[in-house]
Amino acid sequence: MTDSDAPTDADPAQDRVATARTGIERRRIDEAGVEAATRDLLVALGQAPDAPGTADTPRRVAKAWAEMLSPEPFTATTFENDGGYDELVVVKDIPFWSLCEHHLLPFHGVAHVAYLPGERIVGLSKLARVVDTFARDLQVQERLTTQVADWLTDSLQPKGVGVVLEAEHLCMVVRGVRKSGSRTVTSALRGLLRDDARTRAEFLGLVR
Repeated sequence: MTDSDAPTDADPAQDRVATARTGIERRRIDEAGVEAATRDLLVALGQAPDAPGTADTPRRVAKAWAEMLSPEPFTATTFENDGGYDELVVVKDIPFWSLCEHHLLPFHGVAHVAYLPGERIVGLSKLARVVDTFARDLQVQERLTTQVADWLTDSLQPKGVGVVLEAEHLCMVVRGVRKSGSRTVTSALRGLLRDDARTRAEFLGLVR
């Protein structure tokens, strides 16, 4: 939590609650530009852009890209860990999808997110929200994994963080090697989940 996020009131009850922002701003999508580019793409692919089935395709594509690349802003409320909870908090099997920046094709799967609380805890739904926030971008899975882990580390200052992503990439399914069903697994470990073998093993065992 930064100084600007800290409560200005000395009320201890208010001090138990704080907020953490994702720092991701909703980008401006040039929908008219996407429409024009889609029309050009149809022509380049040998398709008739004014045919009944494709006449409205540029508009639909522009709307779809604007939706897929526009994360919903949110503020994560954190709470004082007044119960002194000192075991792992794990949310498993969070569905997500994103877009490969290399081929502009989707990849999708599940995320397992965990942290070992320090002085603050966060609402469980926000662990899923932060995955969605970073996933709505042109991504590579490795970067997405570390972005989620780094956000949790910076926002909560926990004793440890673990993030595992498992995903199927359509760029490996519909083209190239065409291996349907193959999954890519990436992980990012911070703090005790990286440095302490027993804590790391507990986390990895829980998310299997």
